[in-house]
Amino acid sequence: MTYSKTLSTKEGVVKAPSANVYRADLTAGSLKVSESRIVAGLLLEEVSDERWKQAFYQENVLKSKNPNTTQRLVRLLRQRLETMDRTLWIMVRDGSLSLSTQALFACAMKHSRLLSDFIRLCLQERLRSFSKELTKKDFNHFIEDCSGRDESVLSWSPETVRRLSSSVFQILQQAGYLNNTREMLLQRPLFEPELIEYLKHKQENGILKTILLPP
Repeated sequence: MTYSKTLSTKEGVVKAPSANVYRADLTAGSLKVSESRIVAGLLLEEVSDERWKQAFYQENVLKSKNPNTTQRLVRLLRQRLETMDRTLWIMVRDGSLSLSTQALFACAMKHSRLLSDFIRLCLQERLRSFSKELTKKDFNHFIEDCSGRDESVLSWSPETVRRLSSSVFQILQQAGYLNNTREMLLQRPLFEPELIEYLKHKQENGILKTILLPP
């Protein structure tokens, strides 16, 4: 894949590339609701480092077949959850599937600039223009634009980009923006009032602006 080194915005401004804007850690997984409930529970219990390691690496509570996969996934899920606080962790652990999923989606957006930029710069534009679907080409074009903001994106292999697109589309399907990851027809999800009130209280205006699109 050949990436562009510049980014032309809607206003015609070309932004100079900067380092360390994007990470590829989304390759470790999508929202992983069941696994995130477990991680949230241990965070709420404020377990020791020893107990943390025992749960994931000795008891293998995530039922993973590969210790390296476990390590990457646990690190990702914990970092996501720690972008918010105990109130949201309770939503994840004890809430309905819908509330838990949407709370994790908010965490993922705050944790991953790649995900939030794709929603803001691509998904929102498709919804505003009444497009019916997303495509893999949309994501590839987005990655090309990302290289204009972060030159390290140029070093990502085609396999990394493929895995990133898979995770992003799975997350959007889980959040209700896509009917499935095969047809990828666009939808407008309804977010749980409890989550919306939490985000307003925490003044998470960037996330709110992204998810509360005008009709």
